[in-house]
Amino acid sequence: MAEARTLLEMASVGRDFDVSRPWLDRVISRLPRQQLVAVDDFSLEVRAGETVALVGESGCGKSTVARLAVGLHAPSRGSVRFEGVDLRDESAVRAASVRQRLQMIFQDPQASLNPRWRVADIVAEPLRVHGLTASRRETRARVEALLSQVGLSATDAGKFPHEFSGGQRQRISIARALSSSPAFIVCDEPTSALDVSVRAQVLNLMGDLQASLGLAYLFISHNLAVVEHVAHRVGVMYLGRLVESGPTAEVLAHPAHPYTRMLLAAVPDLEVKERAAPAVTGEIPSPIDRPSGCGFHPRCPLAHARCREEIPLARPAGAGRSVACHAVYV
Repeated sequence: MAEARTLLEMASVGRDFDVSRPWLDRVISRLPRQQLVAVDDFSLEVRAGETVALVGESGCGKSTVARLAVGLHAPSRGSVRFEGVDLRDESAVRAASVRQRLQMIFQDPQASLNPRWRVADIVAEPLRVHGLTASRRETRARVEALLSQVGLSATDAGKFPHEFSGGQRQRISIARALSSSPAFIVCDEPTSALDVSVRAQVLNLMGDLQASLGLAYLFISHNLAVVEHVAHRVGVMYLGRLVESGPTAEVLAHPAHPYTRMLLAAVPDLEVKERAAPAVTGEIPSPIDRPSGCGFHPRCPLAHARCREEIPLARPAGAGRSVACHAVYV
């Protein structure tokens, strides 16, 4: 069977943020400018109809990747392409109607929905922006159909976001994302603010929509149980870099990178009394003052001299996987 076409292609992407103190303070104190490297040499592909997940600790750069993927941030280095169109080329993006085929679902539905707007206006906003409906009647009909598609009632269109539960608000966010008929949706921890039972309902809804509409998802999460349930492929991020990637079942069943093992060892398991993996201590370093060589070496129980001097490159590890670790290939 032919491989699905590539929708999103991120090639050697880097994103820096200037976190320097104000100019006068720097002059008086003779301080240099400071750059926070949020994402560095990051490459990823997402194909039509699949879910690719990104996991890692808070501060590893997952949300920055999400914003790069939809063009909310421009890369400092490298390129981000959607269906072959460079997202920095605004004229090409407009000509190819890329914006309407790229959507995003945010972590906190309460913060991402305008509290002054009724649900009908929230869901209809992409329709108006992209000129996808010709009349108010058509817009209203489309909004009602979208609300029904995500498990809400047409009568909910006249309500405000505060009248709904957290799970219902996230359904409204999903309806808004679907309104422009996208091919690709970035999901930035879309269920982390929800109760466990509601989380399962929203994840099942997203799976049903993917099956019926052929959607592709970039799913940002720190919950490995959720990732195992929803993702076809997974990438593990640490300090702005991809340290391991591959089919979800393979990576979670046979983790190769010490950091991936650490994440899995942190998942509670009542049946496992002893852990064979070496213990990992410490916290993620500051992206302003990154360690030399491999960013994980200050915490890694397998680190050796080369890890402190040379940044490891991703290498194939069989079964469609890649790992960036000197210790794995010793």
